[in-house]
Amino acid sequence: MTTELRRLRNYINGEFRDAADGRTIEVVNPATGEVYATSPLSGQADVDAAMEAAAAAFPAWRDSTPSERQKVLLKIADAFEERAEDLIAAEVLNTGKPTALVGSEEVPPMVDQIRFFAGAARLLEGRSAGEYMEGMTSIVRREPVGVCAQVAPWNYPMMMAVWKFAPALAAGNTVVLKPSDTTPASTVLMAEIIGQIVPKGVFNVICGDRETGRAMVEHPTPAMASITGSVRAGMQVAESAAKDVKRVHLELGGKAPVVVFEDTDIEAAVGDISVAGFFNAGQDCTAATRVLVHESIHDEFVAALAKAAAETKTGQPDDEDVLYGPLNNANQLKQVSGFIERLPAHAKVEAGGHRVGDKGYFYAPTVVSGLKQDDEIVQNEVFGPVITVQSFTDEAQALQYANDVEYALASSVWTKDHARAMRMSKALDFGCVWINTHIPLVAEMPHGGYKKSGYGKDLSAYGFEDYTRIKHVMTSLG
Repeated sequence: MTTELRRLRNYINGEFRDAADGRTIEVVNPATGEVYATSPLSGQADVDAAMEAAAAAFPAWRDSTPSERQKVLLKIADAFEERAEDLIAAEVLNTGKPTALVGSEEVPPMVDQIRFFAGAARLLEGRSAGEYMEGMTSIVRREPVGVCAQVAPWNYPMMMAVWKFAPALAAGNTVVLKPSDTTPASTVLMAEIIGQIVPKGVFNVICGDRETGRAMVEHPTPAMASITGSVRAGMQVAESAAKDVKRVHLELGGKAPVVVFEDTDIEAAVGDISVAGFFNAGQDCTAATRVLVHESIHDEFVAALAKAAAETKTGQPDDEDVLYGPLNNANQLKQVSGFIERLPAHAKVEAGGHRVGDKGYFYAPTVVSGLKQDDEIVQNEVFGPVITVQSFTDEAQALQYANDVEYALASSVWTKDHARAMRMSKALDFGCVWINTHIPLVAEMPHGGYKKSGYGKDLSAYGFEDYTRIKHVMTSLG
């Protein structure tokens, strides 16, 4: 007996379509390793059609009032709440994540973020009009940039799509959005929901692979390209966009340092850090993956963290007490396993370090100690449920180790010493610094990094402004 595969389709100009040439990709459920759907493998003709639709819809959407766009976004948020169970089910198939956690940790923040940007649409700020030259009045207009080509990742397919389309639409842009080839299901469902609310052509979804994304970025129509993905992908996008001077918004990798000083409550810190490191199977650019511990509490901390790892559960979406599900795909399982297999002799696996079961792409919660600053696993993003631990002697060395990576997205400091926390937060070269916590995000605050973690901000008024452009208008008073 064979199970009929789901048939996912592109959403272009208000209608669902197959790829123009009929090509498809098989989509795998990472919790089982089995194919459950087919998705379009979109080519140039599909990209052209989506860009044409977005360009045609742009003038009317640009000229809509902020209050009109706000109403549309609020309707989308309400519709997402009403269809929450359907969205959760699609995301669980996409990712294998625990059903309960998708329902509690992803859908509510997504809805809140859409509502935040609905409000932001009406709060554009700028300099007041004034006379900066005798006889002349100057004003500043803030305008949408145009058509936005957006590429979302596979670690948080729904939420990252929201981070992209919500500020873009709020600002008056139109969108062509591509989900990852491994996680298209929830984005296609979002298109079904959004398509009943926005004018046709304002929001378009095309599915495909790396070449589809490349065709989107290289297309002459978009004024802006936005991607959440790997450093390699971000560099390719920036290079392609440079050919016609497109704006680029990049949210790339991370290697967050977690600096734990000797006055920290070890039990409390281990509890929070283990969750922040293992949540979503560590497939989070801000994950607490690189722990730096003062030498005086190092051994005690490592023992407590290894115990927490041993007590952390991974499993099927509906299993009880599961913190995280599988890695997203076979290639990711191979990458995470490779880091552990290549560990140097001086490293010690304190917990985990192996695949779990032979069905799906599950990996055990893993803790590795005894590492040196130049070790591969310290310098490079693992993107799996792996936490490394190093010791430091003083504040200066902790800061040196923390900043000595190519990534600069997120970090955290754990101490009861307020002055030390403030010194560290100033000196840490990362776009976010948490103090005595790690990983909470709110819609009102910016998210984005420096160095090879990319540039541009998601969330907040800063993220909204990234999807606008500035125009100076000067008029003679004579």
